[in-house]
Amino acid sequence: MSLPSAIHAELRSAVNDGVFPGAVVAVRLRGQAPCLAAAGRLSSESDSQPVEVSTLYDLASLTKPLVTVTSILLLAQQAGLCLDDPIEKSLPELARSAVGRAPLSDLLAHSSGLPGWRPLYEKLYGDTPVTDPASQGIDPAAARSAVLNLIRDEPAVYVRGTRSLYSDLGFILLGFLIERTTGVLLDEWYRRAVTDPLGAVSLLFAPVSGMGISSDPSAGKAAGIAPTEYDSWRQRLLRGEVHDENAAALGGIAGHAGLFGTAEGVLAVSGAWLDAYHGNDRFFSPDLVRRFVTRQTNVPQSSWALGWDTPSVPSSSGSYFSECSFGHLGYTGTSVWVDPTRKLEVVILSNRVHPSRRNEKIREFRPRLHDLIIREFALFEKGQAGSG
Repeated sequence: MSLPSAIHAELRSAVNDGVFPGAVVAVRLRGQAPCLAAAGRLSSESDSQPVEVSTLYDLASLTKPLVTVTSILLLAQQAGLCLDDPIEKSLPELARSAVGRAPLSDLLAHSSGLPGWRPLYEKLYGDTPVTDPASQGIDPAAARSAVLNLIRDEPAVYVRGTRSLYSDLGFILLGFLIERTTGVLLDEWYRRAVTDPLGAVSLLFAPVSGMGISSDPSAGKAAGIAPTEYDSWRQRLLRGEVHDENAAALGGIAGHAGLFGTAEGVLAVSGAWLDAYHGNDRFFSPDLVRRFVTRQTNVPQSSWALGWDTPSVPSSSGSYFSECSFGHLGYTGTSVWVDPTRKLEVVILSNRVHPSRRNEKIREFRPRLHDLIIREFALFEKGQAGSG
């Protein structure tokens, strides 16, 4: 089944209104074949190639649930990783630091006391444009060690567990924890443990070998990747290298950002979560999945579950997703929302930060599109029932 014409029209209207240069939307209902639509072009250039459903996007913070949360879930069910253990148990360098005693569950729920963000890349590289860590005399292992120490030295900005503050720093630590626990880099672990078993080969870190990618849309492996933004720090248009500067400082592989992918790749992982939620234990533990996607009631006024967000008022998921829904946003213009009640998954991939991150029109577009999808698919189901 194709997406209803009203959804195609809404996408085209968003392109015309400058919400993004182009986008891909994927909808899957009750495990059926996904419905996909693409609109617009890869970039704002008039001669840019049209977006295709196979276009790779910088998924930004979708890395958090798709990679880091999914990996911790697997390690909890396979290797006995305990969510109540303090982070310093896995990363002893954090002993006696403000964050060291925070349990993994607090880091996942963004209630660890850590600040949300710091320009760690400036501490590592200063004003020097980065191509890769080694080019500045810092090998990847040294970069990770330096960033770990920088986060270790951050004072708490609130009392742990008393509030929620969305934190990239916490998820950088969780990425390090995964590497320390598995003994391999995050991208290699993710390929072995998640994307290969799920057949999600279109989810990957650093899709173009090396940095310093040409801005030419036809340049090698970058041809099918949507660009994000001209970065004054790196002094080039970013295409195939991570938009997030702190992730770039870590070689493009981090627990908070760095993943690239297609809409169908995102659905491969979200679908495994949804299957487990409904009792299918082929890949994930159903009990653990339900724990991870349930809102944490112990943190006042927080919408966060364990690494997943839940609908709040207002919500990027719109007005109709059920209370048990879970999802996440990505800064570059990406999102995934899952409604277990309807067995509905919606993925939106765009490069709204191209040509500038100052464009925030997507804030109004996301909930409007989700509401339209709910209405259109409800009408479709009603029509099917009427024809039976």
